[in-house]
Amino acid sequence: MDETRPARGGLRSVRPGARVDRLEIFFDLVFVFAFYNIARVTAGELTGQGLVAGMLILALLWWAWCSHLMLANRIRLGEGIAPLVMFAAMAAVFTAALTIPQAFTDKPSGLPGPLLMAGCYLVVRGLHLLLYGLAPDDGRAGGPRLGRLAVPPLLATALLVGAGVVPYLGLSSNVVFALQVGCWLAALTVEYAAGYLLATWGWAVRAASHWVERFELILMIALGELIVSVGVGSDLIARPVTWPAVAGATFAVAVAAALWWSHFDLVAPAALQAFHATDEARSRAALARDAYVYLHQPMIAGLILTALGMEEALHHLGTAGVDLSTPAAAPTMPLAYGGAALFFVAQVGFQARMLGTVTVTRVAVVVVLVGLAPVAARSPALAGTALLAVVCVGLVLAEMVLLRKSRRRLREATMHERLTHEARESAWRQRRYH
Repeated sequence: MDETRPARGGLRSVRPGARVDRLEIFFDLVFVFAFYNIARVTAGELTGQGLVAGMLILALLWWAWCSHLMLANRIRLGEGIAPLVMFAAMAAVFTAALTIPQAFTDKPSGLPGPLLMAGCYLVVRGLHLLLYGLAPDDGRAGGPRLGRLAVPPLLATALLVGAGVVPYLGLSSNVVFALQVGCWLAALTVEYAAGYLLATWGWAVRAASHWVERFELILMIALGELIVSVGVGSDLIARPVTWPAVAGATFAVAVAAALWWSHFDLVAPAALQAFHATDEARSRAALARDAYVYLHQPMIAGLILTALGMEEALHHLGTAGVDLSTPAAAPTMPLAYGGAALFFVAQVGFQARMLGTVTVTRVAVVVVLVGLAPVAARSPALAGTALLAVVCVGLVLAEMVLLRKSRRRLREATMHERLTHEARESAWRQRRYH
């Protein structure tokens, strides 16, 4: 098929050198609100049930986002009817984000929240499959494959509907929640297990840089949620600015900066080079699935948990006349330290899957964070926040020294690639327009 000509609906195929389209970034904005709402709702109910519900909702919305990305790596979402379909999908995701506070409970005098969440998920997945079915046929996709792709979201939606019906059975609240969690876990198992089979069904990554860049951008959104939570927790609109709040916010920003640096300075660019170097389609698809789809989800979960902990710590420190010798209320510090540990655990797995290596410093910092969590929980809130910043920043500084040769070689290779790409693009524009 001539890829310069549009197919049905004016759709065009993605080619290997494609980069992220502006519409894709616009689509991600609804997930900014979704992440924010997950954090806000979970912060309002910092219980075991609240945390479980928040993480289940995150896992479901994460799969909806990943299904969108698999589509975006196949067709150009800014062409033909794709923008209109994506706007409809955005409305469904936004509605799902609005429904997050009632995803497990049905409040009176309103729409049934659990059933609305299931319906929004089906709409999002259905719209993605609609565009997938209209995508230009290049010999790698067909009707039977589309049929197989439609089965998991239908089964998952049926299970989510089952979870939405459970509250009407007249059971005790604990039994209702347990049954709902079981239905949600079953739905997620169906979707994630089907995703594991995608490589064997012929799915392939068409544009490696596009794929990686989208995951890097969504990780930046999760890091942004950490920054937002610091501001929300300080609540300086209704309170006077105090030095404990400023100090706590500074430490929290240092944590966010260190988490960013730990991923984007060394690991992410090395993974991109390894991804490009993997030529065989099934092997690349397996890397995309394992390292990006599966292992980025716990990274984002870790960032949201850290954000929750930082928000509670800043809320405590921003209180006028706060006693600096008192610890923050439970489970503030276990959330902050545990979230950071989960982020680094996922990073270790990501590095091992993409590069076949494990950095000892990353393993060590996980052990340190887990060991310090109970200590920080009993320590003054400002000391606990400062200690987390010291550990995270210390990791960055240690790796800058210990891995300086590898880092220099990687940065030189990355810069050479970037300059070469810019020179070729500039030369093409000179020939085209002059």
